[in-house]
Amino acid sequence: MQSPTVAPLPPERLTYPRLTRTATYGFLSVLPLLALYEALIVLVNRGSAYEVHVGAEVWIKRLLLHLGVTGMASVGLVVLVAGSFVFLYERKKKLPIRPSYFGWMIAESAVYAVMAAVVVSSVVGLIFSAAPVRVGFSAAGPAQAASPDLWTMLTLSIGAGLYEELVFRVLLVGGLYVGLRRLFERRSAAYLTAALAGAAVFSAVHYLGALGDVFTLPSFTFRFLFGLVMNALFLARGFGVAAWTHALYDVMVVTHLLG
Repeated sequence: MQSPTVAPLPPERLTYPRLTRTATYGFLSVLPLLALYEALIVLVNRGSAYEVHVGAEVWIKRLLLHLGVTGMASVGLVVLVAGSFVFLYERKKKLPIRPSYFGWMIAESAVYAVMAAVVVSSVVGLIFSAAPVRVGFSAAGPAQAASPDLWTMLTLSIGAGLYEELVFRVLLVGGLYVGLRRLFERRSAAYLTAALAGAAVFSAVHYLGALGDVFTLPSFTFRFLFGLVMNALFLARGFGVAAWTHALYDVMVVTHLLG
C-alpha cells in the first residue's frame, strides 16, 4: 500500500496570507514564545515556595502524567517534538521559509490584539451599559499566584498565548469540530457550534480553582467574546497568529497598555 504524498503548493498559493496560515509557519513562529516562557518560568519560580504555571500547561502536564511522562519541562518538550513532526511532514509541500514574514506575523498580531480589545470591550460595554467594564482581562489562567509581580504576569501572559491557544483552539475547538462533522451536514454549522462551546469553556475555566477570578457576568461575557474572536482568528489566520495575538493582548493588559 502506497503512503500518501503531499503535493507542493503551486506558485500562486505562495502568498503571505496562505504561507503564514500553514502549520509550518505556525510552529516556527511560536518557537520564540515557547523558548521565552520556558526560560522565564524557571527564573520566576526559582527560590519560590509555590510554583506558578499557566493553567493550560498544568492540564497538559496532568495528561502526560497519565501517559507516564513526568516533569514540567516535559510539556514544552512534547510541544516541541509534536511541532517538529508537523513541520517535517509539511516540508514535503516545499514551502519557502521567508524570515521577514515572521516579523510581519508579530506586527499583524499586535494589530489584532488592540482591535480585539477595543471591539470586544465596546460590545460588552453596550450589553452592560449600567456596569463599569474594563478594556481587558488578562487570560493568564487560574494557576497564577494570588499577588503576582509584573515579571510573573508577563511570563504567564507569554505562556497563555502559547498553551491556551494550543488547548482551546487547536485541541478543544479543533477536536469538537472533527466530532461534530458527523452530526452536521454543513461544515460551517459544525465549526460554529464548536466555536461557541469552546469559547464558553475558555471563559469558564478562568473562574475555577482557589486562584480563579471572582465570577462576574461582564467579565465572563468579555472572555466568551474574546474566545470567539480567537476562534475566528485561528480559522482565518492559523495557530501562529492566534498565539501571538493572545500573548501580546495579555502583555498589553498587564503592562496597562490596554485598560
